[in-house]
Order: sequence, then structure tokens, then C-alpha cells
Amino acid sequence: MNRMNSMVTEEFTDQHASGGAEDAGSDDQRGPDNPAARFGASMSPRASAKTLQARLIRKERENLERVFASFETEDSVARAAALIAGARRRFIVGHGRSAAFAHLLDLDLSHGVSQVSLIDGQSTRSIDVLTDVRGTDVLVAFSMRRYRRETADLVHAFAQRGGTVVAVTDSVDSPLVAPASEVVIVPTGSASVTDSATGIAAVIHLLTALTTASAKGSRRRLTERESLIQEMGLYI
Repeated sequence: MNRMNSMVTEEFTDQHASGGAEDAGSDDQRGPDNPAARFGASMSPRASAKTLQARLIRKERENLERVFASFETEDSVARAAALIAGARRRFIVGHGRSAAFAHLLDLDLSHGVSQVSLIDGQSTRSIDVLTDVRGTDVLVAFSMRRYRRETADLVHAFAQRGGTVVAVTDSVDSPLVAPASEVVIVPTGSASVTDSATGIAAVIHLLTALTTASAKGSRRRLTERESLIQEMGLYI
């Protein structure tokens, strides 16, 4: 683990040792890591839809409050955005459910930032990226429990070849933490059969805004993109 990464992990652990981010730091406190086991642990078949909805809303509100409270006191999102903005090429990856998070950041970031590529195994493949990693490249990797092996392997290989890794994950125990230059840890506790995506969506929104605000040429790119949208008549 590099020095910056170690500082990030210690910062997160110290700030939340009292339980402020219980969902992000402990798998046990989040319950089982698979939907089948979670159904019996967190969802009663006898509960009414109204009761279940109230429980879900309360938990998601707690998640968002925890996310924003955390990032008001530590700078991991701002540091991650600075790394992304300063890169020459920006790659984004996620597998399984995390592919949706990677896809959302790719769509949002591409509006105002150039050289953004989603590693989807089709238009951009992991092996092609790894054969030409440069020191000015950044890989933004999403991985939540249960952690996909292909994401962890790609992150380790990318870092070993001199690229910078920004990891967006849900625990200090995530396999993405050790090789990453910057780690953004997001609470994902949920009363549903799956871990919550609410905080992750909020982090993607923050990363997009902060990166776009500081990236060179973002205003020109946004203006040109809007002109093309109008010219092509993409929207009704």
C-alpha cells in the first residue's frame, strides 16, 4: 500500500471508529453479502409494503447523510477528482452490478471531459489498455462486495504498469484498496436484498462535478457538444 493510500485508509478508519460509517467499514454490520441470505435476514414476508417502504427510505436517508457528512470532513472525493482531471487518458471499469456505476460515470464525465473510455470488453478491452499503460493514465474502478475478481486483477495490473488507480468501493477491506492511489469508500448499508446504490450515485455526481469544473477545456467541450446535439436533433 502506498503512502497516500495508507493515509486515506487511516483517515477513514479514525473518523469513523465511533460507528459513523458502520455500513462502509464492516461487512458484519451490513448483514449477509448475497441476496438470498439477505431476504430472510432483513425482509419479513409478513411486513406490509408500506412498512417495508418506510424502512427502506429511512435507511437510504441515513446512507446519504453519512456520505455527505463523511466528505465534508475528509477530501477523498476532491483528491480523486483532481487525479482524474489531471490525467491525459481516463479509463473507467466495473463488473457485475458495478458495471452500472462505471457506465453512469462514463456518460456523465464524457460531457465535459475528453479522453474518457469505458472498459466494457467490447469497444475497449482490458488487455488492450494494459498493453499501453502510461504514467499519465488514470483508471477509475468500481467494486462493491462481493468483489469481482476481474476488476481486482485489472486494478493490480494497471497499477503495476505505472498507471494511477482511483478506487470507489465500500470497505477498507476491499481488494481494490491496496493498489489504489486514491480510495473513495461509500456506505452501502440497506434494508433491501441488495446493498444500497444511493451513496454511490451521489459520489458519481460529486466526482463528475468536481472533475468537470477543473478539467482543461471543459467549457468549450460542453458548448460544442450542445451545438452538436441541436444540430443532430437528438432530443424531442
